[in-house]
Amino acid sequence: MAANAPAVTFIALFLPFLAALLAPVLVRTLGAKAAWLLALAPAMAFLQFARFLPEVAAGEVVTGGYVWVPSFNLSFSWFLDGLSLTFALLITGIGALIVVYAGGYLKGHPLQGRFLGFILAFMGAMLGLVISDSFLMLFVFWELTSITSFLMIGFDHEREAARRAALQALVVTGAGGLSLLAGLIFLWNVTGVTQLSLLVHVGDGLRQSPFYFATLLLVLGGAFTKSAQFPFHFWLPNAMEAPTPVSAYLHSATMVKAGVYLLMRLNPVMGDTPAWEILLPFFGGITLISGTILGLRQTDLKLMLAYTTMASLGLLVMLTGFGSTYAVEAAVLYLVAHSLFKGALFMAVGAIDHEAGTRDVTKLGGLRSAMPITFAAALLAALSMGGVPLFFGFLAKEEIYAALAAGNPRAVFFTAIAVVGNALMFALAFAVGLKPFLGRHVETPRHAHEGPVSLWLGPVVLAGLGLLAGIFSGVAHFYISSPMASAVVDEKVVIDISTVPHIGMPLLLSLVTILLGLAIFWRMDKARAWVVQFVDALGIGPDRGFDYFVRGLVRMSAAITRFVQPGRLELYLTATFILLALALLLPLILAGEWPTLPPLPDLLLVQEAAFLIIAAIGIIAVLRAKNRLTAIVSLGVQGFAVAVIFLLFGAPDLSFTQFMVETLSVVILALVMTRLQLWSRDHRPLPQKLLDSTIAIACGLGFTLLLLKSLQTPFDTVLSDFFNTYSKTIAHGANVVNVIIVDFRGVDTLGEISVVMITGLAVLALIRVRSRRGAKEGKL
Repeated sequence: MAANAPAVTFIALFLPFLAALLAPVLVRTLGAKAAWLLALAPAMAFLQFARFLPEVAAGEVVTGGYVWVPSFNLSFSWFLDGLSLTFALLITGIGALIVVYAGGYLKGHPLQGRFLGFILAFMGAMLGLVISDSFLMLFVFWELTSITSFLMIGFDHEREAARRAALQALVVTGAGGLSLLAGLIFLWNVTGVTQLSLLVHVGDGLRQSPFYFATLLLVLGGAFTKSAQFPFHFWLPNAMEAPTPVSAYLHSATMVKAGVYLLMRLNPVMGDTPAWEILLPFFGGITLISGTILGLRQTDLKLMLAYTTMASLGLLVMLTGFGSTYAVEAAVLYLVAHSLFKGALFMAVGAIDHEAGTRDVTKLGGLRSAMPITFAAALLAALSMGGVPLFFGFLAKEEIYAALAAGNPRAVFFTAIAVVGNALMFALAFAVGLKPFLGRHVETPRHAHEGPVSLWLGPVVLAGLGLLAGIFSGVAHFYISSPMASAVVDEKVVIDISTVPHIGMPLLLSLVTILLGLAIFWRMDKARAWVVQFVDALGIGPDRGFDYFVRGLVRMSAAITRFVQPGRLELYLTATFILLALALLLPLILAGEWPTLPPLPDLLLVQEAAFLIIAAIGIIAVLRAKNRLTAIVSLGVQGFAVAVIFLLFGAPDLSFTQFMVETLSVVILALVMTRLQLWSRDHRPLPQKLLDSTIAIACGLGFTLLLLKSLQTPFDTVLSDFFNTYSKTIAHGANVVNVIIVDFRGVDTLGEISVVMITGLAVLALIRVRSRRGAKEGKL
């Protein structure tokens, strides 16, 4: 472990959160220039993580953390290996460029400070997710990414489409988060560990467990919803309602890859099983093909890129589950390449939209002279996405075909899926990176020109890195690719593929991919028309199905609410007391252990017996009362009689409490009853009276039997001895009851006081609202 690693990692983790808190204030003070200052936080975090590259490349692991709940083996801990460090560098490095880009893209927006706060908080959540070692930390940050992405997607909250997309993303990924939580609990119970770094030491224990398949399904539920795998893919394209900086960040390095990260992290302990190698390639392959086909029907540049992201995630899941070291190497290379070229393309599209006023590819053309820098960045990114030699994307594509190409039917099938998917992505890449810039000049809603440096800096840097990483592949493999692949397979892996083409099946498949992609690109309009016709013929898809599901859920909940809560207090009280009687009597009936009647105590006639007689008289008075007010006052008689009995038996504190409760109960009930419009007498029919009497007797009998049963069980003096022993020595109080309430149960008492205070404030607010309404009605 590197020196001061815990402190360095802790600081790097919370820098984005600190910047998020400062963002609104800085934007209010400095305007759009604040983005450059805020970008220093992720940039500094990037440099802090970059310091660990030599150690991780040498095979070391950086760990750290703090003990939280030792009895449950819970800790606030993290660890950095090749996988988590690569993600941390992508999140912070691309994040710094995104913050600068957002400063230029949203310049002059009245809520720019809020937006930058959202995106920086999301950055911190995603960073915490990938470096977490503790299961609990992983889940907390996992859910925090869903919440912050909800805020970013719904940033333009005045538009219904943005609100719907944000809610849809939250519902889908939130449900997946609950599935993941259950999966982590299964992992904890099966393996006995609560840290990801310790899972690799359980061997085949998890795979051989009878709960393996259930655990796998639950984990896949979290991963598939987060990484938009079919059939949970529909939220990802709809998330394009967010501003382009959000889209660029979500799709390049952050949330949508969280599921892929989880699958790669768990590959050493959950992989290499038939279920793993069937489910992941199957759903990944479907997502790859469906994403590229759906992307063809789009004319919005952002949606075209969104569907290619969906397809790329499917390709990554397919490779992760394929079950070979070569496939893992291919997944690692493609993940890094995708982060670079997709971030560049999204930011280039945002620049086009910002400067030309439209993202519709059919309404764009000839922008190369007006936006030369953006054109160069988009072209380089498209070349990498298309898998052209010299680019890092070419290395990924070659490794994909080297991993998949084999003679067995399974390999042939998935190789064909990869070729078709990559060819379609090739066509879409150049439709985004070339079509808006080539051809004759098309008049756009705005006079197109090159944007400020904040808009083209990110695309240029990321596209350039895609080229440099391909040219200097040896350095990239040593520090990034090989350590990352080693972490995924849990053994030493050395990736040595270079940009020099090697004669063989991978190169042949790459040529087939490029030729097929060029053909599709050449006939893009016809391909789009065919796909539109094909998709429309399929009818209702998952996106529309989600709306039907939510609508049905709302209607069902409304129907259940109308049935359970019809608005009659009488029914609520009847149901409550019936359930109370059942809860008290059923355990005694089922157990068959009835308490015996204790002998009557020797009572002093003038004191204890007299007050018991008074309590009985109070009960008779309640039953014989002619109106409700008399019944309420009579009900208080027995309460006061019981309070006096407490006093006579040496419990003044309890007696005082009883006096206060009874007094307040009588006063409050009397005030309420006098304000309500009720009959002066009880007009219930005889069957209703019999039912209510039966319920009342059952509740009273249940409480009586429960108390008798409690009194006849052996008294456990452990707590009494504890409080008697430590009340004076620890709490310095002679009154044990007071010490328990104030000291030993101080937090509980504080909670009770808080509840009473909040209730009082709510009542006061309602009274004031009613008073104001009455005053207005009086004026009218």
